[in-house]
Amino acid sequence: MPRLVRLYVKSVLIGLALALSFTILLLVLDVGGLGRLVLASPVGWLAALMLVIFNAIVFSGVQFAFAIMRLADSPPAGGGRQPLVMMPLRAALSATARSRAGK
Repeated sequence: MPRLVRLYVKSVLIGLALALSFTILLLVLDVGGLGRLVLASPVGWLAALMLVIFNAIVFSGVQFAFAIMRLADSPPAGGGRQPLVMMPLRAALSATARSRAGK
């Protein structure tokens, strides 16, 4: 499996775990009476499932964005070559001008 796909699947699983934890905390702490409403309703399980799914989408997206941005901080893998340093344009032009003037 490609590295980026593995990173995405890992981010989705972390987002799902965070969403499940967040929804459980919302229901247990009864924020805004949400816990009583979900537990008292016969289709409260559907509301809880929707909360988990929609929060998982949000948390997974944020987790993946953090993971991608964190990749920029790490050094590139492979090869220990030094970057190619380009000679300034003025020095290159003066060297060419001197070599032609000497002819």
